[in-house]
Amino acid sequence: MTRPRGRPARGQGVTRDAILDAALALLDEDGDAGLTMRALAARLGVTPMSLYHHVTDRAGLLRALSDRLYGDVLQDADAAAGPVDGVRVLLTRYHDAVVAHPQLTLAIFAEPAAFAGASREITDRLTALLAAVTPAHLLWRDILVDHAHGSGLALIAARADAARVDALREAYRQALDCLLAPFSRG
Repeated sequence: MTRPRGRPARGQGVTRDAILDAALALLDEDGDAGLTMRALAARLGVTPMSLYHHVTDRAGLLRALSDRLYGDVLQDADAAAGPVDGVRVLLTRYHDAVVAHPQLTLAIFAEPAAFAGASREITDRLTALLAAVTPAHLLWRDILVDHAHGSGLALIAARADAARVDALREAYRQALDCLLAPFSRG
């Protein structure tokens, strides 16, 4: 028996939330190489074409995951006492998001078309905050984002050791404070 193309294999529909949940699980389990539209469809028990009703393509899927996972980073970020505190809040939250799902960050690195939505908004907000404290804001943005990525991705190896993860997170915060110290004096 053949089933129509684009129809769910088990006769059930699939939701965008279910797609994002399954995609995140695939990324966490198998990394970027494991997240294919075919593998995702197989996990959900649908045809690959079913996915395209919810996401435009793989880059769109990664953008949707980014929006879901990084969206909270921006929440209430404007409530910080000033630009330096805003940078601190934004980067600490972003670092925590990278630590929670590092494979998403690596997947976005591998697919530049996925860099949009919340990822782009975080970068734009960070750029604006840094522009308020230094004319070298683009250089400092890159330094601080690279530090958040490097520190966050380094935690992949420590994930099984909660005490070590906590210590590395605290070390990140201390290093961030040191990097931001020159701007706090201003």
